[in-house]
Amino acid sequence: MPRTPPPQAGPSSSARNPPPTPEHVRVMQENRLRAKARLQALAAAQNPELQLNAHGKRPAGPLPLERGANASLRADVPASTRNANLPDEQTRVSPSKPAVRDDAPLPRDKSLGNYIEYDLSRLHNSKGGFLVEEDEGSNQTAEERARARERELERMRDQMEPGVTLDPSKREVCVECASRELDDQLRRVFGIFVCRACTKKVPEKYSLLTKTEVKQDYLLTDAELRDPELLPHLLKANPHKATYSNMMLFLRSQVEAYAFSAAKWGSEEGLDAEFDRREDEKAKKRGKKFAAGLKELRRRTMNNVWQQRKDEEHVHVWQESAEGDSQTCECGAVIDVEVF
Repeated sequence: MPRTPPPQAGPSSSARNPPPTPEHVRVMQENRLRAKARLQALAAAQNPELQLNAHGKRPAGPLPLERGANASLRADVPASTRNANLPDEQTRVSPSKPAVRDDAPLPRDKSLGNYIEYDLSRLHNSKGGFLVEEDEGSNQTAEERARARERELERMRDQMEPGVTLDPSKREVCVECASRELDDQLRRVFGIFVCRACTKKVPEKYSLLTKTEVKQDYLLTDAELRDPELLPHLLKANPHKATYSNMMLFLRSQVEAYAFSAAKWGSEEGLDAEFDRREDEKAKKRGKKFAAGLKELRRRTMNNVWQQRKDEEHVHVWQESAEGDSQTCECGAVIDVEVF
C-alpha cells in the first residue's frame, strides 16, 4: 500500500479551498434551474393559474396568495426534514383566534417599513402629478363628470401659455400700441391684451389697485370685490409680513368701468355726489357727538359749581351774650333778642 506523504507545514487557504472552475459554475447553475423548473411544474399541477405559456413564462397578473399553493409546494418535503416545533397548516390556528380564510393576504413583512400596496387598476392620472384612486361609491352621473372635466380643461387652458400661430389675423396684439409682446399675467387674470410698456405709459388705465384703495376711492363693498365674475383680482403675497393675508389687486380700468356704470354710481358725478353725501353724514355725526360731549361736560361742570357753592355756604351758630339781650356768631354777626 502506498505511503501517504506527510502534509507540508503552513498550507495556504487557496490550496485548502480552491476556487470553483467554470465547469463547476456551469453545473451548479444547471442544477439550480432544474430544481426551479421542478418546483414550478409541481405548483402548476396543483394550481392551473401557475401554468407556463409557450414562452416559458407565467401569465401576466398578480400571483395568487392562497395557502393551498404554499401547502402543495411543501408537500414534497419529507416529514423528517420539517421542524417538529412548527404546527401543521390545519392545526396552526388557535381556538381562541378566528380562522384565517384561504383567500386572505399574507401578513406584511415589517422590514418593509411603511409600505402601502395600491391597486393600480383603480388609479388614474390626475394630470397634476398625482395618482387619484377612483371612488367606487361615487354617485356622480356622466353629465356631472363631463362638466367637472370641462371645468378642469378650462382651468388648464387659462393657466397655459398662449401658443404662437403663424396667421397674423389670429394673433392678439396690444390694444394701445399693436405690439405682440403681451403681458401674460394681465391676459390670464384680467383678460386684457396689453404689453408691459403700455402698462407703464398708461397707469391711469392699467395700474393695479389694492382692496383698501378701491373701497376708499370708489366706495365699493366687500361682497362686490369678492365676486371674481364681477371684478377679477390678482392675489399676491403681502410685502409687510409673510403671515398677513394675501393682497387683492384690481385693474383700475375694470374698477372704474363698474363704478361708473348704471349698476353702481352711474358716472363720475354720481360717485362725487355719493362721496360728498357720506362726508356730510360723517360731519353731522361728528357734530352730534361733539354736542353730546359738550353737554355732558357742562352738566358735570354745573354740578361741581353747585356743590362748591353749597360747601361754601356758612351756617350761623348763635351764642347768647352775658346780658341776654343779644346773640352773636363766630363770624361776627349779631342779632337782638327780646325777652317777653
